[in-house]
Amino acid sequence: MFQEISTASGFDEALIGIGQRCGQPDIAVYSVPKVLEILMDRDGLTNEEAQEFFEFNIGGAWVGAATPIWMWPCDPTDLVVH
Repeated sequence: MFQEISTASGFDEALIGIGQRCGQPDIAVYSVPKVLEILMDRDGLTNEEAQEFFEFNIGGAWVGAATPIWMWPCDPTDLVVH
Protein backbone atom coordinates (compact mmCIF):
# COMPACT_ATOMS: atom_id res chain seq x y z
CA MET A 1 0.00 0.00 0.00
CA PHE A 2 2.65 2.54 1.04
CA GLN A 3 6.15 2.96 -0.31
CA GLU A 4 9.04 2.50 2.09
CA ILE A 5 9.31 5.71 4.13
CA SER A 6 11.97 7.29 6.29
CA THR A 7 11.02 7.90 9.90
CA ALA A 8 12.34 10.17 12.64
CA SER A 9 14.28 8.07 15.12
CA GLY A 10 12.90 8.19 18.64
CA PHE A 11 9.52 9.65 17.74
CA ASP A 12 7.45 6.60 16.78
CA GLU A 13 4.74 7.56 19.29
CA ALA A 14 4.30 10.90 17.49
CA LEU A 15 3.77 9.34 14.04
CA ILE A 16 0.17 10.09 13.04
CA GLY A 17 0.09 9.01 9.42
CA ILE A 18 1.56 8.92 5.95
CA GLY A 19 1.35 11.87 3.58
CA GLN A 20 0.96 11.30 -0.12
CA ARG A 21 1.41 13.67 -3.04
CA CYS A 22 1.00 12.93 -6.72
CA GLY A 23 4.29 11.80 -8.21
CA GLN A 24 6.20 12.23 -4.92
CA PRO A 25 7.42 9.68 -2.38
CA ASP A 26 5.25 8.92 0.63
CA ILE A 27 6.22 10.99 3.70
CA ALA A 28 5.90 10.31 7.42
CA VAL A 29 3.62 12.80 9.21
CA TYR A 30 4.24 13.61 12.87
CA SER A 31 2.27 15.49 15.52
CA VAL A 32 4.40 18.39 16.78
CA PRO A 33 2.61 18.57 20.16
CA LYS A 34 3.38 14.86 20.65
CA VAL A 35 7.03 15.40 19.63
CA LEU A 36 7.27 18.21 22.21
CA GLU A 37 5.73 15.93 24.84
CA ILE A 38 8.32 13.24 24.05
CA LEU A 39 11.16 15.76 24.32
CA MET A 40 9.89 16.93 27.69
CA ASP A 41 9.22 13.44 29.11
CA ARG A 42 12.19 11.62 27.66
CA ASP A 43 14.82 14.35 27.71
CA GLY A 44 13.63 16.40 30.68
CA LEU A 45 13.27 19.61 28.68
CA THR A 46 10.92 22.41 29.67
CA ASN A 47 8.19 23.31 27.18
CA GLU A 48 10.20 26.33 26.02
CA GLU A 49 13.37 24.23 25.64
CA ALA A 50 11.48 21.53 23.75
CA GLN A 51 10.00 24.08 21.34
CA GLU A 52 13.39 25.67 20.70
CA PHE A 53 15.04 22.27 20.22
CA PHE A 54 12.27 21.22 17.84
CA GLU A 55 12.48 24.41 15.76
CA PHE A 56 16.24 24.29 15.28
CA ASN A 57 17.04 20.58 15.27
CA ILE A 58 13.95 18.75 14.05
CA GLY A 59 11.43 20.94 12.24
CA GLY A 60 14.22 22.97 10.64
CA ALA A 61 16.18 19.98 9.36
CA TRP A 62 15.99 19.12 5.66
CA VAL A 63 16.94 15.55 4.79
CA GLY A 64 15.83 15.56 1.18
CA ALA A 65 12.62 14.28 -0.36
CA ALA A 66 12.04 11.98 2.63
CA THR A 67 11.90 14.87 5.12
CA PRO A 68 8.85 14.28 7.33
CA ILE A 69 5.90 16.61 7.62
CA TRP A 70 5.60 18.18 11.08
CA MET A 71 1.89 18.81 11.71
CA TRP A 72 0.46 21.38 14.09
CA PRO A 73 -3.25 20.74 14.72
CA CYS A 74 -5.58 23.61 13.93
CA ASP A 75 -9.25 24.40 13.92
CA PRO A 76 -10.74 25.00 10.45
CA THR A 77 -12.04 28.34 11.71
CA ASP A 78 -8.41 29.43 12.19
CA LEU A 79 -7.73 29.13 8.45
CA VAL A 80 -8.06 32.03 6.05
CA VAL A 81 -9.13 30.93 2.57
CA HIS A 82 -8.04 33.13 -0.32
